Amino acid sequence: MKKFKGLLLLFWTMFKIGLFTFGGGYVMISIIDREIVERKKWLDSEEFLDVIAIAESTPGPLAINTATYVGYKRFGVLGSIFSTLGVVLPSFIIIILISLFAEAFLALEYVRYAFMGINVCVTFLIISAGVKMIKKLKKNWLNIALCFITATCLIVLPLFGISFSTIYYILIGAGFSLIVYLIPYTIKKIKSKKEKPATNDVEKGDKDA
Repeated sequence: MKKFKGLLLLFWTMFKIGLFTFGGGYVMISIIDREIVERKKWLDSEEFLDVIAIAESTPGPLAINTATYVGYKRFGVLGSIFSTLGVVLPSFIIIILISLFAEAFLALEYVRYAFMGINVCVTFLIISAGVKMIKKLKKNWLNIALCFITATCLIVLPLFGISFSTIYYILIGAGFSLIVYLIPYTIKKIKSKKEKPATNDVEKGDKDA
């Protein structure tokens, strides 16, 4: 019974996130952060940043990937199903309802005004999510350098008419980080292997004596 209540709470939380979010996965980041990290404490800030990075790098919408992970962490496969359904259902229902009278709905003057207001809010929420994530990011030279280089490229390259897919940014960032972190790890491994024979020789000498 306790597990079922937990699944219902998970579904309802994700349903609310899906229902009151306009503008896609990037807008959802700040809302998911508030609900999942700050209020429910289902993830900590560092894990949430890792989840966003993984969700953005893997196929599928960011919000769905994040919801699936959170659900799986809470209640396994069943939790991931409840969580994913919760975040998807509101959009599914709304799109079906709109499609029944789409032309008449979009032709309404007040609807156009509403969408103009939503566009402004979406822009603010995306910027807010970005600022929040930067504040929570670990401040080391690698993270700062990658953020600065990526931001510069995103601004400068379009000015010169150069199209550069976001996939390449992700792959280059991942590759560069792997190289930076693997070099010290490899050096440490090599040093530990060199030190082992020396310690073994000392131990043998002690036994002979």
